[in-house]
Amino acid sequence: MYELRPIDDIQVGDRVSITKTVTEADGAMYVAATGDFGPVHVDDDYATTTRFGERLAPGILIGGICTSILSAELVGTLGVSIRDCFWFTGAVRYGDTLTFELWVSAKDEEARTVDWQASARNQEGTEVLKVDATLKFPRKKASTT
Repeated sequence: MYELRPIDDIQVGDRVSITKTVTEADGAMYVAATGDFGPVHVDDDYATTTRFGERLAPGILIGGICTSILSAELVGTLGVSIRDCFWFTGAVRYGDTLTFELWVSAKDEEARTVDWQASARNQEGTEVLKVDATLKFPRKKASTT
């Protein structure tokens, strides 16, 4: 479900690697939730006329998968995003199997921030996503003892 991991438990260099195949269902749920009906994502006829030759998964869907891995597997759910920079460096087609590598690149306990970075590569080893982002963690609760 979710993990309430405090900033004290997170260390620079912590990392995780997860592999996921991007499915048509992933894309359909994203489009239904966001209303992002960009024709390169939903229209086969249009997509065949593009340089890609077929429909692509939305880039921000791939970014969202990456941030869900961050919360579920690396830093927990206490931090909130205050800066997200995504670079969509390659096309993702439905059926592609992506390997996401995420790591903690910096931590400032006084500011209660954690910087993290990520890269995703497809089954051919081509990088399709780069991320550089910052999370802000809540203040520690005062001790009542």
